[in-house]
Amino acid sequence: LYTGTGTIAQFVAKQAKFVVGVEAVPDAIKAAKENAQLNGIDNVDFYVGDMKNVFNAEFIAKNGQPDVIITDPPRDGMHKDVVQQILNIAPEKVVYVSCNSATQARDLALMKDLYKITKTQAVDMFPQTHHVENVVLLERKQ
Repeated sequence: LYTGTGTIAQFVAKQAKFVVGVEAVPDAIKAAKENAQLNGIDNVDFYVGDMKNVFNAEFIAKNGQPDVIITDPPRDGMHKDVVQQILNIAPEKVVYVSCNSATQARDLALMKDLYKITKTQAVDMFPQTHHVENVVLLERKQ
């Protein structure tokens, strides 16, 4: 989710049966498709649209039930409808990449009844600034 130019999707494609990416920016999806073609990656598909409108039951029915969701939303985090859809389909794992720990914490709080945090990793991609990327692995509670 929030795939941008598809970098993460293409990186994990070699370990996955199939990868689907969704992004609101048409030029980013165009670049994602071009990058996949240039790299000979044929088990990915990319869709353009507002996540809260695209990521719904019909989308899941068409593309299949995911085992893992990787989400990398913009600074304002995931829309509450997107969080709810993740909870509805309840994949085994969710990897949440964020550049804003406040909105990430807000979204994770909405998921706490169904998921537990099993790993976290902060990545200082912008040294000498207050900006940090934070990666959280969530696993569905048993």
